[in-house]
Amino acid sequence: MDETDEVLDAVGPRLRALRKHRGLTLAELSASTGISESTLSRLESGGRRPTLELLLPLARVHGVPLDDLVGAPRTGDPRIHLRPIHRHGMTFLPLTRRAGGVQAFKMLIPGRDEPAEPTPQTHGGYEWVYVLNGRLRLVVGDRDLVLPPGEAAEFDTALPHWLGSADGHAVETLVLFGPQGERAHIRPR
Repeated sequence: MDETDEVLDAVGPRLRALRKHRGLTLAELSASTGISESTLSRLESGGRRPTLELLLPLARVHGVPLDDLVGAPRTGDPRIHLRPIHRHGMTFLPLTRRAGGVQAFKMLIPGRDEPAEPTPQTHGGYEWVYVLNGRLRLVVGDRDLVLPPGEAAEFDTALPHWLGSADGHAVETLVLFGPQGERAHIRPR
């Protein structure tokens, strides 16, 4: 028995387990897929070899990837191993890996017992910030803003600016930073 035969032989028990887990009868599955009950029964028992034409509607009805039905091995390690950067009491997780151009980071501002006093900084570039969780206090020039989750801001980093928690609780943001003044371009539909 070769590897292909072993993979195909394991499909039937997987199909039966999926159907039973979802509490479906062969008749109900037949009605959902358009595959006859006898064909489904033979697939599950190993009396019929699975084909793409049979597996595609089954994967759709069960809501699983085709790879799960055939037990295909996972390719590579899908995890992203980020190396955090700690600066100014904040943690930056890089989301991009290329040098130059716009860089993306997840920025974490820890909670504090007492709100931090703004200490505005300047540097070259342009920044775009989107608040995921928490309330972000953003000071840019003479503007002092509070951004709740779902709000975004963009600004020239040559202006004195500071980011911190508005209420002492932790804040999570996505940040796009263009070191040469690149801007995030948002186009309405």
